[in-house]
Amino acid sequence: MMEYLPPLLGGLLIGLSTVLLLLLNGRIAGISGIVGRLAQGSGVATNATFVIGLVFGSLVYLAITGHPPASTITVSWPLLVVAGLLVGFGSRMGSGCTSGHGVLGLARLSPRSMVAVATFLAAGIVTVSLLRGVGP
Repeated sequence: MMEYLPPLLGGLLIGLSTVLLLLLNGRIAGISGIVGRLAQGSGVATNATFVIGLVFGSLVYLAITGHPPASTITVSWPLLVVAGLLVGFGSRMGSGCTSGHGVLGLARLSPRSMVAVATFLAAGIVTVSLLRGVGP
């Protein structure tokens, strides 16, 4: 049962941070938008604080548990770079990313976010199916 505690706490913190950003600043906590505004020099204090908080969260996890979060990367760095660029391009083209649409957009019952999340999920299923050679 204890293995569910870290994801539960993480989800609660994500929800709390998105609600606080919306209530206190009137901004949606979508990472692509936050990083985009930061790169443009808009709202630097708020956006930089949010990005620093993302990095700091991993350091807090390391301090509490004594080890970094478990992750395994099984693909090459060039593929990761290309994938990251495609995700960034897609999130800008789709007017938001999974965090903005999936966390806060769905909570606000936004029709655009519902379509975006369905598209993200469908694209993920198709991608995994193609890459792993598993078909419907």
